[in-house]
Amino acid sequence: MTQPTPPALPVLPDAPGPDPWAHLRRHTPARIALGRSGVSLPTREVLDFALAHAQARDAIHLPLDTEALQTGLRAAGWPAPLVLQSQARDRHEYLLRPDLGRRLDPDSTARLAQSRADAEPAGGEPDLVLVLGDGLSALGIQQHAVPLLGAIRDALDPALRLGPLVLVRQARVAVADEVGQLLGAAMVAMIVGERPGLSSPDSVGIYLTHAPRVGCTDAQRNCISNVRPAGQDVVTAARRLAWLVGEGRRLGLTGVGLKDHSGLPMVSPAAIAGG
Repeated sequence: MTQPTPPALPVLPDAPGPDPWAHLRRHTPARIALGRSGVSLPTREVLDFALAHAQARDAIHLPLDTEALQTGLRAAGWPAPLVLQSQARDRHEYLLRPDLGRRLDPDSTARLAQSRADAEPAGGEPDLVLVLGDGLSALGIQQHAVPLLGAIRDALDPALRLGPLVLVRQARVAVADEVGQLLGAAMVAMIVGERPGLSSPDSVGIYLTHAPRVGCTDAQRNCISNVRPAGQDVVTAARRLAWLVGEGRRLGLTGVGLKDHSGLPMVSPAAIAGG
């Protein structure tokens, strides 16, 4: 008896088909309009996703090259920063114990106390302290800290009394509260590597806190996020910080009570245009 002929399998296209959202890709690095190859994604997009995931993992685990960063800061005219350490002894502990990244180790607290004592004869506690922290993307700090600090220096009111520049290794955002408290600062701005996304392994955030002290909550901070060439450029971020510092000083607060009415764009025009 003759066996029935099985139905023919559908012929899958050799090349990815067009995507109706393709025109939006020039505006964002986000994963949209990836196309289709049959019932799956094109091989190029699968490989790009794997690469982005690897870059995000590298950004988290890559150690901050403090010597290279200090060399860049010196070349840009900054005095040598106070290099401090959180209570997290290494990256492994930092990732497993976020609480340790929020507090300074004993040697660092002693150094800050001595720095404050040495500065007292000059008179006046700082209006603002700038703190650099590797955070969850040392890559972002390595690449963008020097140009960002230069833009901040240009944007801030020259009458502001700046405290010593501080660099904290294995740092979480809240470690800046302890730095500001120990230096007697009116405000502290934490410039820290942000948790990397699959299209942004080098993003930096700026967290501004009025009257910093151990125990401050996120509700008491203002955040300027996605600072990088493909997001919010350093000049715009610096101007936004300067505006928030001025308003924060006038109102005597930061956080949920301080709204950003600076009128500055959240993303650089070049990034929107795909440049």
